[in-house]
Amino acid sequence: MTDESPVVKRTARAILFADDGRPGELILIKRTKPGLAPYWITPGGGVEPGVDRTVEDALHREVDEELGAKVADVVPAFVDTVRDPEETPGGVKVQHFFVCRLVSMDPGRRHGPEVEEPCGEYEIVRVPFTPAGLTSVEVVPPTLRSYLAANIEGVRALLAPDLT
Repeated sequence: MTDESPVVKRTARAILFADDGRPGELILIKRTKPGLAPYWITPGGGVEPGVDRTVEDALHREVDEELGAKVADVVPAFVDTVRDPEETPGGVKVQHFFVCRLVSMDPGRRHGPEVEEPCGEYEIVRVPFTPAGLTSVEVVPPTLRSYLAANIEGVRALLAPDLT
């Protein structure tokens, strides 16, 4: 008998690299909520049943909503399972992280709940994809921050021309 919790929420998140002459920059969202310290997240969000056919479809929709952006060269990189009884009562949230390259971004096209009914601020930022850059901000979840810091070369290699 295994002790398995049902997956009650799935998310798709972009480990997103700028491809506009500024190599090695990761695009993040700085979240500032009233009364809390700022933190940095990768663009993305929940898979919506009946809207998203696949997790990758959710990734493209969320990146469009949060950044007004299009991405390419989408490669699965990391999966994180979160047991949070407040957010996922009786189950777990599975977060799928994809490495991808920014094709275009127009923040004026941002839409969706984060823009239309914000809880705090959502600021698009660029962070050098280096050990110093990654430690300069509080990337969440901590498991992603650890994975990225330990695998800088490997994550970059996921966008090598012979893989995409």
